[in-house]
Amino acid sequence: MTQARETVSFKPGEVILYPGRPGPRDRAFRVLSGLVRLEAVDEEGNALTLRLVPPGGYFGEEALFGHERGYFAEAVTEVVLEALPQEPSPEEIRALAQHLSEALSRAYRRIESLATQRLKNRMAAALLELSETPLAREEEGFLVLHATHDELAAAVGSVRETVTKVIGELAREGYIRSGYGKILLKDLEGLKELAQSRGDGR
Repeated sequence: MTQARETVSFKPGEVILYPGRPGPRDRAFRVLSGLVRLEAVDEEGNALTLRLVPPGGYFGEEALFGHERGYFAEAVTEVVLEALPQEPSPEEIRALAQHLSEALSRAYRRIESLATQRLKNRMAAALLELSETPLAREEEGFLVLHATHDELAAAVGSVRETVTKVIGELAREGYIRSGYGKILLKDLEGLKELAQSRGDGR
């Protein structure tokens, strides 16, 4: 009989993990529902999203190996997490390794994007990535993304004021429709083409 695992819940905006060396009671987690953001914050308070962890994903693996954690883990939506034991099973280790391998591949692509793409193209890619998370739902026959300009700025490594200008540009060109705290994705194919375009990074 499988032993029930410990689960914990967090509300939107709550910090789950802080930077630093994991303590003896820290755990790695698997997301059962909701969305978790891992982000780095500089001394001026500017945030950069390192990766998003959707249902089925893992984070906090530093607790298994004693490595120092360099990020905050924050609940974007209401989340339910399953705490992994300090000595996971071989199956759990394999699942964790596969997830981290995929996350590393996405991180490589994100670094390349920061270096080679204009902000407008990076924003299109970020909107598409977020559209596959619990932040998006279908309304009026379109995908609607519930995210603030601050959250989008963290996703593309920019600041809110600049992101607001780019969002306005995408709206004028017909890719999206922007409202308070939400963005309706009008032209998914156009956003995909824009996300794949290359240009000078800025």
